[in-house]
Amino acid sequence: MATLYYDKDANPDLIKARKVGIIGYGSQGHAHAGNLADSGVTVKVGLPASSKSIAVAKAAGHDVAPPSEVAAWADVLMILVPDTRQPKLWKEDIAPHFDGRSDKLLMFAHGFNIHYGTIAPAAGLDVALIAPKAPGHRVRETYKDGGGVPALLAVHATSSPGAKPLAMSYARALGSTRAGLIETTFAEETETDLFGEQAVLCGGVSHLIRAGFETLTAAGYQPEVAYFECLHELKLIVDLMYRGGLNYMRYSVSDTAEWGDYVSGPRIIGPEVKAAMKQVLAEIQDGTFAKDWVAENEAGAPRFEARRAAERTQPLEEVGAKLRALMPFLDAVTVKPGD
Repeated sequence: MATLYYDKDANPDLIKARKVGIIGYGSQGHAHAGNLADSGVTVKVGLPASSKSIAVAKAAGHDVAPPSEVAAWADVLMILVPDTRQPKLWKEDIAPHFDGRSDKLLMFAHGFNIHYGTIAPAAGLDVALIAPKAPGHRVRETYKDGGGVPALLAVHATSSPGAKPLAMSYARALGSTRAGLIETTFAEETETDLFGEQAVLCGGVSHLIRAGFETLTAAGYQPEVAYFECLHELKLIVDLMYRGGLNYMRYSVSDTAEWGDYVSGPRIIGPEVKAAMKQVLAEIQDGTFAKDWVAENEAGAPRFEARRAAERTQPLEEVGAKLRALMPFLDAVTVKPGD
């Protein structure tokens, strides 16, 4: 059974006594900075001079400075830029002010670089992880509504005894101890997060949707009908699962749909899929995926950008964009080339 912590377990005053730097102001960065500031924490946002987010962060009321300046100022530093940008940022802007310092805490929201060794702080520096299990906009929205999203907590093995209480205090200011803070390790968080993204949440779901859409349209059914059946209605099903698990979803749908789940689901997601999942997990565990992803970025990400461009123009996306434009109540968004 996992160890969970809640508001009663975390001292809110610990983080309020520190100066907290938030490096990055994207999805997670804006949420962490906003929630901590609203919790009474002294926050400064670190962004390069070329960042388009500077004006946005200042408009939200935050002090903004270059990352190196924020690192020199901060007692606690949370790095919230993309994984592949972190090693260079650490080496050039953060390490000179943090590496080996026993009076500072370095924090991450994903363990990728610590786990795979692309960032290796010297002994003496406390290193911890607080990983909210939701996109940044939900972290912010639920906090403002009086709730919070669950998060994972990990403390590097070489850290001092004070690192865990301070990280938990950070999580409380973020709002996560309202929902539950689950203790884990850098390895477990990194490997399960990558696996979930690749096999289920992003890779698995997106390719299942596309395969269903292409199967129906190839059989002569209208693309618009295929879109609704394979993508649009998915939100309704996921919302049921979110509230009550698979049992509540099956309770809520028709008996015909429930029976189809039982008899056809195992034919779609059979032993060969589980075997592929095991291989994906093995490549995450042994570092193969990480090495490939790092190498891809060092080469300028040509495969990544080519695949991104191709996926944005597939028929499923073109049909969906037209249908969503007819439903203004969805608050639909369109991702354009270059975004």
